[in-house]
Amino acid sequence: MSELRFSLADVAGVRLAVSPANETVMSMWALANPVRYAVHLPWIDRARVTLRRPEVADRVRPLVGLVVPGRWLPDFLTPAARPNVEMAEQLDQIAATPPAVVVQDLLATTWQKPLSPFGRALLADPGGLLPQVVDAVRVWYDEAIAPDWQRMRALLDADVAYRAAQLAESGAGQFFEQLHPSLRWHSDRVISDDTFERDFDLRGRGLALNPTVFTEQHVLWNLLEDSLPVGAYPVRAVGTLWEATTPPPGDPLARVIGPGRTALLHLLETALTTTDLARLTGMSAGNVSQHLAALHGAGLVSRSREGRHVRYRNTDAAAVLLRASRGG
Repeated sequence: MSELRFSLADVAGVRLAVSPANETVMSMWALANPVRYAVHLPWIDRARVTLRRPEVADRVRPLVGLVVPGRWLPDFLTPAARPNVEMAEQLDQIAATPPAVVVQDLLATTWQKPLSPFGRALLADPGGLLPQVVDAVRVWYDEAIAPDWQRMRALLDADVAYRAAQLAESGAGQFFEQLHPSLRWHSDRVISDDTFERDFDLRGRGLALNPTVFTEQHVLWNLLEDSLPVGAYPVRAVGTLWEATTPPPGDPLARVIGPGRTALLHLLETALTTTDLARLTGMSAGNVSQHLAALHGAGLVSRSREGRHVRYRNTDAAAVLLRASRGG
């Protein structure tokens, strides 16, 4: 069991973001245990082919040596993510890790299992070998994650939007208890029913929360004193990640407004971007934009800007149409 102690400043500093570094690093667990991560078999099959390529296997070997099933991840591999962070920025964060912190983070993992040969080499020469780690994460992202990143990102972004609404509507206590069954709020702290045995004071630094597609049993914490506090929690609806999205067979709404626009309305029960929708439906971005313009003009979707992104979501009128088409 772990406990995270909050001050008022920490409650105010709870924030949600998507971390491409987390997904890149944690995806190694799925490769190592495909039975446990069976929901990702379509991705695992492709990733295994990629990892068998000699030029990829050689450069990714340092990451494979650090992400060992059944052992904690070194905190420096999963840096705290800010909203809309890009992979290049997180790679820079990893590259800037002081050697002493690399050593500390590696040693914190050894109570479960000894370090791999590369882990021992990194422990002995953190400054010299850290660039190889950064290169391994970069290559694995480019080769195995980037081709499916828009699909993953759409699911993760939708979860962030949903959780942000929960936090605003319910407050921190109910928010954490809804975030995962293993969490509960008690007085000034979050109690996590896990095996990590951490007792941690956030000390006014807040808490970054990152949804992830590659964990399902616990919320995973970066909780060493020199690490920014981070929690990685299982994303909602991960079972839909690799599905092709089309309107339900026989959907009467598709006969009225067309299958493409109907597919978008079924997805827009959570806020998504044009790129998200193109990835999830298989339509071109231009085709999605045309459909969205028509739906927006008819008052069926609304749009809002978040930084560089424009997100679309169903209006109440669209919700009525969808309920009617489902016989509700």
